[in-house]
Amino acid sequence: MTLLSLALVLTAALCHATWNTLVKRINGGPELVWLFSVIAAVIYVPVTGWVLFVDQPVLGTQAIIFCIVSAVLHLGYFLLLQQGYRQGDLSLVYPTARSTGPLLSTGFAVAILGEHLTLPIFLGGLAIIIGVVFLTGGFNRSARHMSRSLAFGVAAGTIIGTYTVWDAYTLRALLVPPLLLEYSSILLRVTALAPFAVTRRAEIKRQWSEHRLAVIGIAVFNPLAYILVLIALAFTPVVYVAPAREVSVLITVMIGTLLLGEGEFKRRMGWAGLILAGMVLLALS
Repeated sequence: MTLLSLALVLTAALCHATWNTLVKRINGGPELVWLFSVIAAVIYVPVTGWVLFVDQPVLGTQAIIFCIVSAVLHLGYFLLLQQGYRQGDLSLVYPTARSTGPLLSTGFAVAILGEHLTLPIFLGGLAIIIGVVFLTGGFNRSARHMSRSLAFGVAAGTIIGTYTVWDAYTLRALLVPPLLLEYSSILLRVTALAPFAVTRRAEIKRQWSEHRLAVIGIAVFNPLAYILVLIALAFTPVVYVAPAREVSVLITVMIGTLLLGEGEFKRRMGWAGLILAGMVLLALS
């Protein structure tokens, strides 16, 4: 893994942890997603226009279709995960999704994109995935609705694996600029969630009034996190990027432990060490 791709993924992880922490503090729902997506669409218009003007990408029908499908997959992931949280148990849905996602991403990359999986990459990725699972609480066998929770978690992880490889192909084979690919996803979120936003106008106004700076922060860091990942995917094999992305979970949990006082510091630091060891293996591979 090159230093540039490692820097991109780690910076993306920091951005991802930042916007997730802000979302957690606001404690909003789909109306918050619509609100920060609208603001993100406005914020990223100039740089998206600049990319179109400077790079002048030639986007054929296939490229446009792939961008639309990518946006649908990302929106589907969000909606499915939210449904899983409502009908299942967070302690089971989340670790299942976060472990299944990189595993399937790696498998799809080997089978579909023809990437090579060496022993150090496998061990490093496995260490990160195991660390993430237990850092987020492990698989809670006493959870209610276990089969339903597992089903939602696996389904969400499957979408993660699908859109990761799909996006990698879109970037490499169809030469779609990373920023343009992410911007299409933002526009779809704004459009698809608009009917819901209309029914929650009072809540949207309240969140904007009480959490304006935090919402703007989410609007900046949410797209930026995945744009950096997409840039890395453009020249780095998925088998490296997919597990390395999970470091964002480590940063988010550490923020919750150290800044929000969520506790379990010693247990979490142990699994954090395993994740960092996996990152070292990937970096040296």
